[in-house]
Amino acid sequence: MRSKTRFGATALILVALGACATSPTGRHTLALVSENDAIAASKEAYATQMGDLRKEGKLVTDARVTRRVDAITERLVAQAIAFRPDTANWEWSVQVIDDPETVNAWCMAGGRMAVYTGLLQKIDPSDDELAQVLGHEISHALANHTAERMSVALATSAGLAVVGALSKDNDGAALGAVALAAQVAIQLPNSRAAESEADRIGIELAAKAGYNPNAAISLWQKMEKVGGGGPPQFLSTHPAPGNRQQTLAALAPKMMPFYEQARNKAPTHPVSNSVADAR
Repeated sequence: MRSKTRFGATALILVALGACATSPTGRHTLALVSENDAIAASKEAYATQMGDLRKEGKLVTDARVTRRVDAITERLVAQAIAFRPDTANWEWSVQVIDDPETVNAWCMAGGRMAVYTGLLQKIDPSDDELAQVLGHEISHALANHTAERMSVALATSAGLAVVGALSKDNDGAALGAVALAAQVAIQLPNSRAAESEADRIGIELAAKAGYNPNAAISLWQKMEKVGGGGPPQFLSTHPAPGNRQQTLAALAPKMMPFYEQARNKAPTHPVSNSVADAR
């Protein structure tokens, strides 16, 4: 029975390799996992990971830190919903993970986010710069990059091995494999094309939320300076296109009208699924 199930799960994946989707910029992407499946799997993976971190005392509860992250995220989420109105139904949430050695942040499908204290401490971003990080991460979710990376994870030999290991005698094996792929996906590098898409969408979200687009340039300059024992985790999961800073420098002036329009306004009203309430 195990061998039949394993063969069936593997065959299903191989057949699905022909599936593709289209990104917001018209790029064709691998669509082994649908966005709805990615959202469901990400919810399961996020709950498990945050539950474990909470037990270990690794979730930051310092109100000075969480209020800042919540406030910036909420303004960006309002713009994300304006960009994709269907995401108003997402269960947006953000947690700060106490890991001073990890310079990273991510956003899963469905708006589940995390920021590491290593990024806050080693990069020491201004609010404008932190908004660029979070806007970039939110953009990965808006452009369905989570499902794309999950598809890559399941399509690799490692992904097939995961399915084989989980494919025993229960009907939930495939779902379990996809949930695991959601967890693995946040550790995989994005493609350069996906990075460019997230840069373009993220800088606009941040500008419309009232954050200076020029901070995108200074942020990446800081990222490249943080070294020590090796490059930040952020740079390993977010490989920089060779012309990233030049592209952002060219985009910033185009985003300034959005920033000028937004900066003197009151902060955007809270969204229905408040990231603060999601804690």
